[in-house]
Amino acid sequence: MADTTSLILRDGFDRVHDQLPSELDGLTGEQLLWRADEDANPIGWLTWHLSRVQDDHLADLGGIDQVWVTGGWSTRFALPYDDGAIGYGQSSDEVGAFDVTDTSVLLGYHDAVHQLTMQVLDGLTSDADYERIVDRRWDPPVTAAARLVSVINDTTQHLGQIGYLRGLVQRRGPQS
Repeated sequence: MADTTSLILRDGFDRVHDQLPSELDGLTGEQLLWRADEDANPIGWLTWHLSRVQDDHLADLGGIDQVWVTGGWSTRFALPYDDGAIGYGQSSDEVGAFDVTDTSVLLGYHDAVHQLTMQVLDGLTSDADYERIVDRRWDPPVTAAARLVSVINDTTQHLGQIGYLRGLVQRRGPQS
């Protein structure tokens, strides 16, 4: 069963990884930072956030370091956030402080996170690996399998938001 589970999870993560570049393709820096209203999340921030959550959760699950720090991505992004920030619970002002306008940086980080994800999935070889409790703060406690499904759910939701915002920002046209 573990082999089938791994194949399904790989497919889910691969789909996000494969679609994300086309969602960012051709967007300007201004479009990456555009907010539909003063409290909305922009495309660039959503891209960073979905990658940060995946990095944080998969590294924890695999018992390895996040590529955010070990791969130097925190330095490249140079955001005014703590290195442990993943975007969850950030205020509108904190989201507004996001200023990365280079899609190659956003996609480079996501590529590194995807590689980490595949490494972690390679280490899950038995049903017991998926049944392992990874977070006891919840009732019921969170298993590795539940955490993985949660991350795929989160990333696909944010990918959909990015696609929706891309449509809005393109319909808006050039702004002077």
